[in-house]
Amino acid sequence: MMTTDFAPGSPCWLDLGAPDVPAAAAFYGAVLGWEYAPMGEGHQGGVFRKDGKVVAGLGRLTEEGARSAWMIYYSVPDVEATTRAVEDRGGTVRRAPTEPGEWGRIAQYSDPLGGQFAVWQPGAHRGVELTDEPGSLCWTELYTTDATAAKEFYGGVLGWRFGEMELPGDSGTYTLITPAGLPDERMHGGLMTLAEADLALAHGRPYWHPVFAVADCDETAARVTASGGTIQMGPQDMPGVGRLAVCLDPSNADFVALAPATA
Repeated sequence: MMTTDFAPGSPCWLDLGAPDVPAAAAFYGAVLGWEYAPMGEGHQGGVFRKDGKVVAGLGRLTEEGARSAWMIYYSVPDVEATTRAVEDRGGTVRRAPTEPGEWGRIAQYSDPLGGQFAVWQPGAHRGVELTDEPGSLCWTELYTTDATAAKEFYGGVLGWRFGEMELPGDSGTYTLITPAGLPDERMHGGLMTLAEADLALAHGRPYWHPVFAVADCDETAARVTASGGTIQMGPQDMPGVGRLAVCLDPSNADFVALAPATA
């Protein structure tokens, strides 16, 4: 399960880079029941809230040639040390550590295979205020071209430990991710190997995406299509996991809607 205590290596924030901020705000409001609050004059984005609690950020996509996508941030105690670890293990610094501010410090990277992610060294703010509830982040997932290489990199950079599970129908192995020193109950994500041809959304490059908990996957999928998005897969049942749908918003940013299995 995911919590908001943000132990080192656990997801603590996510934000969406969108070409049209008002359109993205309207879409996620309709699909996930989020309320959008602009940060004010001079800013090109703001925050999403669910039941009054911050669940994500939204900003205008400004990077030349970049696709609209969610960026996932992991909590770290020292962003400079993490940056050195990324470089030592063959990763790339996309955005150097920011100067200290009220929110803390952030940096953005690419892993050696091209998957993009970010870290957050907390300040007065530590991250999202709601997780593992309908309308909030409940899992993070990496599609990569080499799971073994990805485990070596992220294990060295973020200290994760890994477990393996076989997917139904002889469809491969799924790697489960848990922060260092925490029990299996604190798993927060997974990764799996896909062929480049199956990563067309990012032009054959690995990518991370968020999984949002929902109360009813079929209703959520219907709201996705009614609001101009598309469904890549599902809704379908995953034994022991729940009912899920892989979704694209109108700008092709991907996410998963999951109604978790009940005990």
